[in-house]
Amino acid sequence: MYVRKNFSFTGIMRFTGWQLLFIGLWATIITVTYELTHSPWMHIPWLPIGVIGTAVAFYVGFKNNQSYGRLWEARKIWGAIVNSSRAWGAGVKGFITDHDGKGFSEEEIKGVHKKLLYRHIAWLYALRSQLLIPTPWEHISQRGHLKRAAEKRMKRFGIGLLDDVDTRDNLECFLPKEEHDRLINYRNTATQIIDQQAQDLKDLKKEGLIDDFRHMELQQILYDFYVHQGKAERIKKFPLPRQYAASSMIFVGIFIFLLPFGMVTAFHDLEEHLVWLAIPFSMIVGWVFLMMELVGDYSENPFEGLGNDIPMLSLCRVIEIDLREMLGETELPPNVEAIDGVLM
Repeated sequence: MYVRKNFSFTGIMRFTGWQLLFIGLWATIITVTYELTHSPWMHIPWLPIGVIGTAVAFYVGFKNNQSYGRLWEARKIWGAIVNSSRAWGAGVKGFITDHDGKGFSEEEIKGVHKKLLYRHIAWLYALRSQLLIPTPWEHISQRGHLKRAAEKRMKRFGIGLLDDVDTRDNLECFLPKEEHDRLINYRNTATQIIDQQAQDLKDLKKEGLIDDFRHMELQQILYDFYVHQGKAERIKKFPLPRQYAASSMIFVGIFIFLLPFGMVTAFHDLEEHLVWLAIPFSMIVGWVFLMMELVGDYSENPFEGLGNDIPMLSLCRVIEIDLREMLGETELPPNVEAIDGVLM
């Protein structure tokens, strides 16, 4: 998630600089050829190109709207995870008590609280790790420049993206060794962690540390976690339909290809010596369309590990701090800080 108010010129050029150079090169080739040859076939009136540009603008706008919808839904899901996690912490502390007077010590009760809250923190990091697993349509899974650029951005923005050391260390920290070694081998570790929570609640009910009503309340919160996880997995595993996403880039490419032909014709009709203005204006107009396309393209996958992502690591750390403070701990990890203007 970008946290700066505005993008720097360097950042924009880093994002679209080479595409802008390509547009400028293409516009220069067409303009020079036009000036040297004055070929009739290069006289393309602006009207059909303007119609194409209008259609492309509507199409790119539709795609960007859908991309933003996916991004905002992902943020709402993680906001719900934050709220439910706090409810889980308060419920565990308030509901799991020696209400029947069966002789459990205060230390034993606190140990149960710590086990359940620590396991939930492990679930958070496990879920984040699973949502960062690349899918075939994400940039990191492509070839050539797209893959290299995605890897470079992951390394620059930092923590636990290419080599997920952070999640691995946290799972080992918050889960008992035997439990960690068992759960980590499941295909969906996050799902099994929630299931383990449910099994522990069942055992606590048998031991008399939780009554029927409170057991149902805590079980409902676990169900909410499954709902949140399922919604996030739906966004991760079902892409923006490729017939819309891929076609948008093709249409923008066609428009940028035709753009210099219309520009040289339009400026030549105004005044012959103004034809060289076709180069900068082609670059500006083409760059605007390309920028709109790239913004949508990099926003449609909010769990990709790039700059437009939901800041899952930051949210995990916020929840971790909240739950550990509920346990009375004072030695807490720091909040995750933004790197190069990006909070992950």
